[in-house]
Parts: sequence; structure tokens; C-alpha cells
Amino acid sequence: MTTPSMPTPAQAWEALQEGNRRFMNFQVERPNQDRKRRLELRNGQNPIAAVLACSDSRAPVEMIFDQGLGDIFVIRTAGEIIDLAVLGSLEYAVEGLQVPLVVVMGHESCGAVKATMDAIDGYGIPNGFQRVLIEKVSPSIMEARAAGRESTRQYEEQHVAETVDQILSRSPEIKARVTNGMVGLVGVRYRLSDGLAEPIVEIGTGEHD
Repeated sequence: MTTPSMPTPAQAWEALQEGNRRFMNFQVERPNQDRKRRLELRNGQNPIAAVLACSDSRAPVEMIFDQGLGDIFVIRTAGEIIDLAVLGSLEYAVEGLQVPLVVVMGHESCGAVKATMDAIDGYGIPNGFQRVLIEKVSPSIMEARAAGRESTRQYEEQHVAETVDQILSRSPEIKARVTNGMVGLVGVRYRLSDGLAEPIVEIGTGEHD
């Protein structure tokens, strides 16, 4: 089997944006979902992007970007929070699978952001391991408030940007590949209202980076 050539970070990002436009306009193609594709994938995978997204059932990554089987390496956690397993998975994607693009996708009406806002405002902290979500998201909310931001949308955007920063600061392997132009890093906020994956941060995906 011939391994397909990998797109550049800019090309990979454009492919996801094109898919998102199709999704928004109800013109989805649902590519790479036939029997032939399933059989091809027995020999390996060559995704064009790794996406760290929230686990929210309203934000299915492959549907939002109109991609098919084997097209995106997806990691999902509530609030798109990062832990060692997430970092290891992302590093596997960029080093083992050679993906040219990493995307962090938050979304409108994020429950983890709302729960963290409530906890900070004194309305109680969830029990059990759900407390970890509050601990992971709270620095983003505090940073946003310190900068004078007050809306839920701004908190969600800040959390996406902070998560992108965490990837760069905590993974020297990914940072090196971003620095040398091998990997692009994008943060988006998916809008439930109209389907747009709105860019918040773009690094290494365009001629002006």
C-alpha cells in the first residue's frame, strides 16, 4: 500500500475549514466512510490532524469538520482539559503519526466552564473526581477576569487559548515541531448556534505566522 503524502499545516487547516463550511451550510459530503476506506485502514492510519476537544455530546469532531474514517486523531475530555495521558496522545499523533496540525476545540455553552464559574462565585464545587475539572479550568477563568473579561464567551475563548499555551509549554516535542514549521497549532471555539468552528488562536498555519 502506498502511503499518501501528508499535507502541510496550512493545507490541513484549510481542509478542516472547508469541511466546517460544508457542515455549516448543510452540504456535508461525509467523505471516507465507504467499504473501501474501511479496508484501507486495516493497513494503518494517516490522519491530517489531531484534535483535542470537549467530550460534550453536542460537539462531535468528525461531523463538525465533515471528515471520515481515519481523517482525524481525536482526543476528548470534559472541558478539553490536559493531563499526562492527553499530552502523551498528542505527542504520539505528531511523532508517531506525523500529523501536521493540532487543534484545540472548545465550544459554546461549555458545562465545564459554567461549573467552574459557579465554583469560583461560591455556588459549590462538585464531588468526586469532577473537582479535577474545576481545578484545571479555573486558571483560565481567573486569567480572563484579571484581564477584564466578563462574558461566558470570553471565558470559553480564554480557556481555549490557555489550553493551546499549555500544550506548547508542557510538551517540548510539540513545541519544537511547531517552531520548525512541521506542525501547526490552532485553537477554535465551536458555536452550537450556527456550527462555526471559530478560530481563536492560529500558529504556523499561514504565510504571516
